[in-house]
Amino acid sequence: MHRYDYIIVGSGLAGLYASYRASLYGKVALITKTTVRESNSYYAQGGIAAVTDEEDRPAFHFDDTVTAGRGLCDYNAVDILVNEGPHRIVDLVRDGMKFDMLGDSFALGLEGGHHMRRILHAGGDVTGMKITNFMIEKVLADKNIILFENHTVLSIIQETGKCYGVRTWNSETDSEEIFMGNYTFLASGGASAIFKRTTNPHTTTGDGIALAYEADCKIADMEFVQFHPTALYTETDKTFLISEAVRGEGAQLLNLKGERFMPAIHELAELAPRDVVARSIFRQILQQDEPYVYLSLKHIDPERIKSRFPNIFEKCRQLGIDMTDKIPVAPAAHYMVGGVRSDVNGRTNIENLYVCGELASTGIMGANRLASNSLLECLVFGYRAVEDTREISTGKSSNEVITDLKPIYRKDPSKEEMFRNLKVKVSNLMNDNAGIIRNEKLLSEGLEILEKEKEALGNDKEEYYTLLSYNLITVAELIIKPAIYRKESRGGHYREDYPHEENSFIKHIIQQKGRPIGAIPVDDK
Repeated sequence: MHRYDYIIVGSGLAGLYASYRASLYGKVALITKTTVRESNSYYAQGGIAAVTDEEDRPAFHFDDTVTAGRGLCDYNAVDILVNEGPHRIVDLVRDGMKFDMLGDSFALGLEGGHHMRRILHAGGDVTGMKITNFMIEKVLADKNIILFENHTVLSIIQETGKCYGVRTWNSETDSEEIFMGNYTFLASGGASAIFKRTTNPHTTTGDGIALAYEADCKIADMEFVQFHPTALYTETDKTFLISEAVRGEGAQLLNLKGERFMPAIHELAELAPRDVVARSIFRQILQQDEPYVYLSLKHIDPERIKSRFPNIFEKCRQLGIDMTDKIPVAPAAHYMVGGVRSDVNGRTNIENLYVCGELASTGIMGANRLASNSLLECLVFGYRAVEDTREISTGKSSNEVITDLKPIYRKDPSKEEMFRNLKVKVSNLMNDNAGIIRNEKLLSEGLEILEKEKEALGNDKEEYYTLLSYNLITVAELIIKPAIYRKESRGGHYREDYPHEENSFIKHIIQQKGRPIGAIPVDDK
């Protein structure tokens, strides 16, 4: 059994930054499912949206965010994001983080949904890798932080509505390890790898969501899954993200007839909000023989492309694609807009259990995330969550409570194939039944299939692979149930049988274990 002041689960930017901040106040255990560099943050190509230009204003960033969020953004949370974000950028730069510069100023990019150039980049199209590596160096050099790689969190330890730590499985020793702490942070990322076609690492299947749900946390807005419009198309389904910033630099979407189709659909054309672009591409695909469209760059200076997007250019070159001409692209599941409901300080409804990053649902994203707000959210709300722990009293520490815990989990290797097969089944089902364009029939059929798969698992949740299988089905159901409940189309949730927005659904849909699905109002004041 390990004892720390802070237990932080997840090594994306939210987990790394929260660990770095928490190390100022105590001993930190940073727990990650695989390695410290396997995260959505690490692979993020876009950048960080923050107001740093004197021509820009937080109020402009606020307007772009709530416009993309389609009526479901909580205004107080967005206000905090856009006003505190620039301060977190200043902190990073002061600590030594280097962003791309144009002379003495930041080289700011433009992305979909933004009306101003406010996207900071590092290394062109490898911002996530640069900032994550920067934070990893800080974390590894900090004696107050101990990194535990290859530890899968299996359950949250709680008693009478208060969190005391987590149970994990150490895949190197094949044994359970228990971590007790005064504060536990879940920052384990999203769930988009539950879909067949995704931009996410294969590990991003929403384990943290399932953990929080089983611990009685409130889960919000799970019907909203953002499909990135332009993921590289290959016949093997192995995809690679073509950053929004490529369209920000002027790339155009063409159907297989060579026709540009976005200007007739939205005033921002290729830079329309992601849900609009993804659906538009999907509809083009339905009208043609091949499951992709082209992203054309042939009208852009080739040297500009190579210098601005060196990583994407090289990846395309390796696959025999000339990025300076055109790239075959199709939408792929990219970002989980909903998550574990929290307040603006990262608090969940379980005492001493915090969430931050993509896992959290603070109300910032609404029905559709504005491009490049996600990395900023990690910084702003990771910072606020740690500072909040300084304001509250924990009462009895974990050292004084639940002292007689024993390991309860085990692993049956013969069940591994069952889990892997189920993962394929669920990913196909999510693509087919809960994808970009949905309807009641497909969603209901998907839910029925999931229920049958769950019945087939049995009840042995103390076996490793069976528990992971339950988690997969739980996350899939948490996406499908509110998608059935929300009988409208809004943001990342599109119902062809209810194609319009309805004012009666301006609310956050909430799910909590053992309770009927419900809703809470949007904070739009």
